[in-house]
Amino acid sequence: MHETRLRRPVAPDFVARLEGRRIEAVGRRGKYILIDIGAGETWVVHLGMSGRLLVGRREASARHVHIEIELSDGGHLHFQDPRRFGSSFVMRDERELGQLGLEPLGPDFHPAALWALRSAHKRITVKSLLMDQRFVVGVGNIYASEALFLAGVRPSRRCARLTRAEVERIVPAVRQVLLHSIESGGSTLSDYRDGEGREGAFQRIVKVYGRGGEPCHACGHPISSRVIAQRNSFWCSSCQK
Repeated sequence: MHETRLRRPVAPDFVARLEGRRIEAVGRRGKYILIDIGAGETWVVHLGMSGRLLVGRREASARHVHIEIELSDGGHLHFQDPRRFGSSFVMRDERELGQLGLEPLGPDFHPAALWALRSAHKRITVKSLLMDQRFVVGVGNIYASEALFLAGVRPSRRCARLTRAEVERIVPAVRQVLLHSIESGGSTLSDYRDGEGREGAFQRIVKVYGRGGEPCHACGHPISSRVIAQRNSFWCSSCQK
């Protein structure tokens, strides 16, 4: 353990609860990586904005490595996080993760479910709804912007104004964008790397995100941008209504 001052301070017994344990399985819930270590306990990792898990040899001089796990085969698993917005802890009950919404790639995320959320939260914008982890998990700023472009819906639209037809377009658009991003290795806007240190490539094929003032790939109209729910948002005012 090199640094305990992460977004959620690392517990004093963290090392003791991991020592000698076996990794049984690895899963995910929202933006949390869930590592089953047996005996009803789960090692939880949240990467925050700049965190990453790297597998390799011991590198004592590596910068921003806050947690280093020695594996039984002699390898090492490093948790590196320059901005320290990530977290790492051991839990026994998933309720420790807080209120988490629908998994966008799971069977429960379907038009009827999104319509129910729309009806219960009519005053917020559709982009805010998609990005709120209490309602839908794992849809970040880039992917919400891209999905709404694909669905032809402006991010600033209030949920109350969404039609059923638009909701039915948004659900597959979110799935398509997320799957495409996974295939592309994610998005590297500044310092993101995967577990093997490789950059993502999705940012090279975005349609609207980060392209304010540039021509829309579909119609040539300049891409609009403004801050919505404290996040930069991008859309085509011709293609998205």
